Amino acid sequence: MKARHFLLFAICFLFAGSATTSLAQANDRIKNIEAALPALDEMMRNTAKEKHFPALVYGIVVDGRMIHTGNTGYTNVADKFLANRQSVFRIASMTKSFTASAILKLRDEGKLKLDDPAYLYIPEMKSLKYLTTDAAPVTIRNLLTHTAGLPEDNPWGDRQLATTDAQLLALIKKGISFSNNPATTMEYSNLGFALLGYIVKQVSGVTYQEYITKNILLPLGMAHTYWEYDKVPKKELAHGYRWVNNQWQEQPLLHDGTYGAMGGLMTSLEDFSNYLSFHLLSATPGNTPEKGPLKRSSVREMQRPWSFSQAYNKNTSTGAPCATVINYGYGLSWSKDCNENVTVGHSGGLPGFGSNWKIMPEYGVGIVSMANLTYAPMSAFNTIMLDTLIALAGLKPQKHQASAILTQRKEELLQLLPDWKNAEASGIFADNFFLDYFTDSLKKRATTLFNKAGKINRVGELVPENNLRGSFILEGENSNIEISFTLTPQNPPLIQEYQIRERSKK
Repeated sequence: MKARHFLLFAICFLFAGSATTSLAQANDRIKNIEAALPALDEMMRNTAKEKHFPALVYGIVVDGRMIHTGNTGYTNVADKFLANRQSVFRIASMTKSFTASAILKLRDEGKLKLDDPAYLYIPEMKSLKYLTTDAAPVTIRNLLTHTAGLPEDNPWGDRQLATTDAQLLALIKKGISFSNNPATTMEYSNLGFALLGYIVKQVSGVTYQEYITKNILLPLGMAHTYWEYDKVPKKELAHGYRWVNNQWQEQPLLHDGTYGAMGGLMTSLEDFSNYLSFHLLSATPGNTPEKGPLKRSSVREMQRPWSFSQAYNKNTSTGAPCATVINYGYGLSWSKDCNENVTVGHSGGLPGFGSNWKIMPEYGVGIVSMANLTYAPMSAFNTIMLDTLIALAGLKPQKHQASAILTQRKEELLQLLPDWKNAEASGIFADNFFLDYFTDSLKKRATTLFNKAGKINRVGELVPENNLRGSFILEGENSNIEISFTLTPQNPPLIQEYQIRERSKK
């Protein structure tokens, strides 16, 4: 299935079976987002001017579709080529999630296991000397999560892009210097992803670049994504620069090689939006047929936090600090901030370039930005852009639909409140319930709160925490009542836990 058809199919599924009001709400949401876009474009122009970016482009993706792009400046300063959505930028370490995708695809096909020692596929690694004799050997999972014990290797790794397979193997044979034992801590390693790229080649029988192009890029419609800069049409190719002595100094473009697996891809907003959309649409479980190059469950496995990276206070659009924790998945960064917002994506930086992409699955939005200045700080730019978009458009996390059994138990529970008459004979409670809760106490507590609340004017909708846990509000004349409950793993699930508490009227 072509990428555009896949995206349209997925978008339609999001609303399949929804009420007309849901479609109306979705349309209102898009209108609110579109109203915020001029402010984002102004931020883009101001950032490019302030940071001395020769060119800056960005794209906003909503519910699996790129709805807006912004661009400013020149991809080629000498020839004055203007940046646009087809301009091709080197995206550096944003390549790493493509490498992880290839590894998981091969795993799903039964051709490797993530906990296999890497030396099964690169025999030269068998003789590596670790820091202690009791160290476990490096596994594929260690390489994916930057927990192989290899040292952080920026900017050394950035200059190794054109390294050959022979040179990589010679490095291993000579002996690798470790900063930690494997599986002890997270430390970012470009070498680790070069090793993963070589494993892809060994297992698949074709070069890493061939495998990625055939199995990931082309199925997603990324026909204008490249490995070698001399293959890019001249007017589409973004040249890289540094800002030195108040002028742009062009940086030599690097050829692709073994380290392409850590940072070799070159692509455009238009192409990359297909990949970002695939990640955004795969982030939430669903029942649609599998249409992507990788199983959606495997994409979500990539997006999970696997190894702790750091905690810090991020800058927001308001300027207020927000405590944020960052973990690494498989070729992806995962973060959660002080507002419980989860973000998934990755940055890229090489001499002459800086880029970043982020998705916020609970909001159904994502952003990708690319600049042609050395190590341009696009992650901070994207964070502020998304914060601004959410604030200006009044976006809220998308609600999860309550399961049928959770809804059924809610209605059955309501029939018993507040007097709990015949509760023990109702058949909806687990065998632990009346050993942990006592009918007289349950009745007394519920009656007190119902009397205090007065007439119940409205029963609020069920808010699911997951498939088997949720809560709802009873809106009374004088005060509100919140009821939460949890079901068991039995089939059918029964109520094992229950809480009732007063909630003041807002």
